[in-house]
Amino acid sequence: MSDITLKTEYDARPIGVFDSGFGGASTLRNILRLLPNERFIYFGDNANAPYGDKREDEILALSEAAADLLLHKGVKALVVACNTATSASINALRRKLDVPVVSVEPAIKPACETPGEGCVLMLATVATTKLARYKALQARMREPERVINVGCSGLVELIESGSALEEDILRLLEEKLAPFEGKKVDGIVLGCTHYPLIAPVFERYARAHFKGACRLYDGNEGTARQLRRVLRANGLEADPMATPPENRVSFFTSGDEGSLEPIFRRLLETPIYEQ
Repeated sequence: MSDITLKTEYDARPIGVFDSGFGGASTLRNILRLLPNERFIYFGDNANAPYGDKREDEILALSEAAADLLLHKGVKALVVACNTATSASINALRRKLDVPVVSVEPAIKPACETPGEGCVLMLATVATTKLARYKALQARMREPERVINVGCSGLVELIESGSALEEDILRLLEEKLAPFEGKKVDGIVLGCTHYPLIAPVFERYARAHFKGACRLYDGNEGTARQLRRVLRANGLEADPMATPPENRVSFFTSGDEGSLEPIFRRLLETPIYEQ
C-alpha cells in the first residue's frame, strides 16, 4: 500500500494585493506567472498616490485602510506590493491581521552580492530611502557604503499618468542621475514597484550614461516565490487540478475606476523584464 497521502482540501478564496497605485501590477505579473491557479483582488490607492511624499503615519493609515478593504472582500492572504507601504506598515499589518501578509523589499541584497568594484544605485521614492526598515536593511549589507540611495520624486506620477512619453521619463532620469554620469555602476535596484514597468527605459539610460554591468534588480520575483511558500505552509493553495479561472484579477481603486482600469490592465500585460 502506498504511503503517499494526496491533499484533498484546497482554498479557492482570492489573494489580496495592494499598492499606492499601478506599481503593484509589476509584482502581480510575476505572481500570476508563478501561481496560475490562484485568483486575485487588486486595490490601487490611486487617489492618494504617490505614497512616497507622505509622512510615515499617513502611509501607515492608508496601508491599514487598504488592507481592511481587501479583508472585507474575503481574501485569504495579503501582498503589500509597494516598497514604501512595506517600510512604513508591514510590522503593524502582521500584528493586526489574521491572514498571512507578504511584502516586497528593495532587492539590494542580490545587487550587493554581485561581484564588482562599482557602486549600486538604489532608486526609490524619497520616503522609502528615509524609513527605518529600509535603513536597517541597508545596514545589514556586507558593504552598505556601496549602496547609493537616489530619491526619484516625480517618476511615480509620470508612470501613473499612463501616457508619459519616454522622453519625459529620460528627462527626469537625467535630472536625478546626472551626478553619476560616467561612474562605474554594477547594479541598479528598482526600489519602487512602479519602476519595473519601465525597466527598458532604465536600461537604455544606464547603458548610455554609466560604466559597468548596470544590471537591473527588483524584488518582485522573490515576492512571488515567498507568497507560494506561505500559501503552502498555511494550507491555503488553490486546487492545482482545477481549471484556471477566466477572470483571475478583480480591480478596485480609490480613484476613477472607469478611466484607471484600462491603464492597469495594459500595465499588467506588459512583458516582464528578465533580469
